[in-house]
Amino acid sequence: MQQNYSVYRKLQQHLDKFPIGFPPTKSGVEIELLQYLFTEQEAKIAAGLNLIAEPVEKISPRLRDVDLSALELESCLDRMAEKGLINWYTKRDGAKFYSIAFLAVGIFEFQVEQMTPEFYRLFKQYLDEAFRDEILRTKIPQLRTIPSEGSITPELPIDNYDHIRKLINDFDREILVADCVCKIGQDSIGHPCQVTDMREICLVFGSAAKKYAHLGWGRIITKEEVFEILSNAEKDGLVIQPSNTQKLFAICLCCGCCCEILTSARPLENPVQYFATNFQAVVDEEECIGCGRCIKRCQMDAVSLVDEKAVIDYSRCIGCGVCVPTCKPQAIKLERKEIVRVPPKDSARLYMSIMKKKVGNARQMIMLTKQLLGRLV
Repeated sequence: MQQNYSVYRKLQQHLDKFPIGFPPTKSGVEIELLQYLFTEQEAKIAAGLNLIAEPVEKISPRLRDVDLSALELESCLDRMAEKGLINWYTKRDGAKFYSIAFLAVGIFEFQVEQMTPEFYRLFKQYLDEAFRDEILRTKIPQLRTIPSEGSITPELPIDNYDHIRKLINDFDREILVADCVCKIGQDSIGHPCQVTDMREICLVFGSAAKKYAHLGWGRIITKEEVFEILSNAEKDGLVIQPSNTQKLFAICLCCGCCCEILTSARPLENPVQYFATNFQAVVDEEECIGCGRCIKRCQMDAVSLVDEKAVIDYSRCIGCGVCVPTCKPQAIKLERKEIVRVPPKDSARLYMSIMKKKVGNARQMIMLTKQLLGRLV
């Protein structure tokens, strides 16, 4: 038992080095979570993976306590990929490359087709005890919030990376839709979503879409189907949250009762500080009739009625625009913030910025980055 524990503790410590870490807890739930996901052999292998994907021949020499041939190791890595425990990709010539996966965004989302109440409860406990703070600590989110299409007016200044229709129209590779892992998790413990009956609302793009399709975690769809999903999501009041990058790799359509991002931030003071958003809602008091429809639509509790007029709490408004299309007197609209946050170009730059914020010291940052990229091992 002690040896078994040490294997998982080593993996926990390895995962905790990365931009999205895996901190320890007093209860030890992080070890329970790893034991649920990984066999002892898989844990040893995962502890030898780097942030940058590598072929088996580079990984194998590091795994001194794993008695596997190169062919056996490749088979084990393939099984781990199928279980959603690691990242991988295949080149056109068939060469395979493998890398470590964060708990989220990563392993958690990869469990969408194999969700169980036990896993979801362990994940939620770990989220409450340590992982939520890990995600929020740098205030650089992995996802950002952009306006719903129905809230975009001709006079609203908006860049292409914030315009949902332009994002989709400009994308020229595969798009996949998968079930929302947050909603599937809530379903598994008997707490179905109170906002929508939709489940196929997780959009995955490009090479990630091809990987998901290969593993049976979703289906490739057309742009017309994407826009139909977005239209239905807007009707139900879901928040559009793409990856916090200009190069798309995912879009989540989120609610305030299931989404781990919204539910994690909403109870906090000044939750808007944890979101990347360039917009906020404004109310024309003269036009507002005090119907309260915007209050029901808001997923962040950012709207209230004062003297029968809608009032926005700007410490809570994330500029999603779900309140705009259903305002019959058109008294509420979006405005662009004075300070615009330009998202990083791609995921590599995003996670480098998160790591830099975590580490702080420039020299430590350089040394740690080299290590995580596998240059010192």
